[in-house]
Amino acid sequence: MGTWRVPADVMAGTRFAISAMAEVTGALSALTRPSGPDQRAFREAHGAAFGSWLARRPDVADLVAASHRPARPGVIGWLADYLSIPPIGVDETFEEGLAHLRGLTDDELRADLRETTQAPLAATLMAPGVVDVAVELAVWLWSHTLESDWARRERILRADIVARTSQLARHGWGAVLRDLGRDREWVGDGQLRINRYDLPTHTIDEGSTLLFVPTHAAGTWVGWHADRYALYYPVSGRLAQVDADSSAGLAPLVGANRAELLTLLDVPRSTSQLVALSGQALGSVGGHLKVLLEAGVVLRRRSGREVLYWRTALGDALVAAGG
Repeated sequence: MGTWRVPADVMAGTRFAISAMAEVTGALSALTRPSGPDQRAFREAHGAAFGSWLARRPDVADLVAASHRPARPGVIGWLADYLSIPPIGVDETFEEGLAHLRGLTDDELRADLRETTQAPLAATLMAPGVVDVAVELAVWLWSHTLESDWARRERILRADIVARTSQLARHGWGAVLRDLGRDREWVGDGQLRINRYDLPTHTIDEGSTLLFVPTHAAGTWVGWHADRYALYYPVSGRLAQVDADSSAGLAPLVGANRAELLTLLDVPRSTSQLVALSGQALGSVGGHLKVLLEAGVVLRRRSGREVLYWRTALGDALVAAGG
């Protein structure tokens, strides 16, 4: 399925959405096939506990192994559908997402896993209650790796949506899509490219729902269920970490003005936002950001006409030490 043909009424109703279950999928990806320093750090923090749990639960281990088919020459990469069920609304909680998963039947989930693996399933997955195993996997990932960090993650996701919405208002969907990944673009005739595979175009029915969902995962994927479709993409600023209540302890190290800016970059912000929040002059803010960028304590990326800055893991460590 290289492209989706999107009717005008569906595109007109397209929205950005937040999904806690999408973060669960991203957490599983980070634990099983991490990509990038943030995901490797995530696995370093939670991988041992996850591996220990899987060792005690061969049924869950078999489910995890059957939930992703890696791409290789002549084989299309695939993510099991139960991990990408689109949210119903724009603010789906973990409990709401879990209810969609519980709504599947064992036979539906097995058919999904067979499509993913292209091979016979393990005996543990043929036993009654395989949906319950999938629910246990989602609950473990949420409660052990995400729940305590959800407030921070949600704040970054919402900041991303604000930036994307502003970009959409100025430049339209074409510009937004180009910024969501190399396989996201309009290719004419109302078609939205979702991957580079040589697959038939799928026409979305009129009246369906299409959502764009930011995640802290490193990659992109899509999902569809009934008349709901979702495109998942990496959030900008996913390395941003915890807040600091004060920059006072950091000031002797980097200077008061830079410490203030670094503290403010707990979420992605533009230069103009930093000027407004800090009261510092535009030239001063720009100069300090250049120094912080060269020191590796902040990152930046363009979003439309603005450039967003946020803290790296090194920047977080400085703020945490100073706070």
